[in-house]
Amino acid sequence: MTLIPLNRRTKTVALAAVILALLATIALSGLLMNPALYGPNYDLKWLAPSLSHPFGTDYLGRDMFFRTLKGLSTSILIGSLAAAVSAVIALTLGLLAATAGNTTDKVVSYFVDLFMGIPHLVLLMLISFALGKGLRGVILAVALTHWPALTRVIRAEVLQVRGAQFVKTARKLGASRFAVAFSHIIPHVVPQFIIGLILLFPHAVLHEASITFLGFGLGVDTPAIGIILSESLKHIVQGMWWLVFFPGALLVTIVLLFDRLGSEIKLLLDPSSVQE
Repeated sequence: MTLIPLNRRTKTVALAAVILALLATIALSGLLMNPALYGPNYDLKWLAPSLSHPFGTDYLGRDMFFRTLKGLSTSILIGSLAAAVSAVIALTLGLLAATAGNTTDKVVSYFVDLFMGIPHLVLLMLISFALGKGLRGVILAVALTHWPALTRVIRAEVLQVRGAQFVKTARKLGASRFAVAFSHIIPHVVPQFIIGLILLFPHAVLHEASITFLGFGLGVDTPAIGIILSESLKHIVQGMWWLVFFPGALLVTIVLLFDRLGSEIKLLLDPSSVQE
């Protein structure tokens, strides 16, 4: 029997499904994990990586494999929620800027330029600190700082679609501005919105870890990647390299997986790849 070769889009769907399933598994496993698995055990302090403790243990005897898995789960969940909120903000402002008149467009463009003109990490720390840090502060800080670039993309796409003949015809037939936006424009910007949403995830995850690492994010009692790396750096001079290496490597891996997922989804939604 001759096997039919898979086309490019089928391979893309399969790879995207595998990546999404892996990320979902990590997130859910950390969410449902028994706290005793990553809790202190003073009889197991400073153990190097082994079969029983693949990532070793830290100065409190906490298993770094389960602690890292829990931290990655926390980062993925925070990044996903914050990226979703930020993407919805971008979609709303992008539509308003391109459809609600010149005054609204100028106001939205002003705030986009304002947010993009402030160093990102500084803005994240300021918002998180002002909101009392913690889980709420981190989510809102990330959500309120990642929308400007996507807003510009959606605004440009809406302006292009707005000039299409079918949109002009709908307006001449009496459809309101917002009816045209929801019925004719939004369906055409959905691909850009989905791609932008997915590509926001790695930025959100990295920035959550960054501000937590610097002490402006989650509390020290939370098993987050930023906290793990911050604590581990204090002991790396003692030769405890595994405390930094494994959490850092897995964080980079998760970010790269999100980025690859976004690239695959972008390819999947590209009309030019239909026959490949």
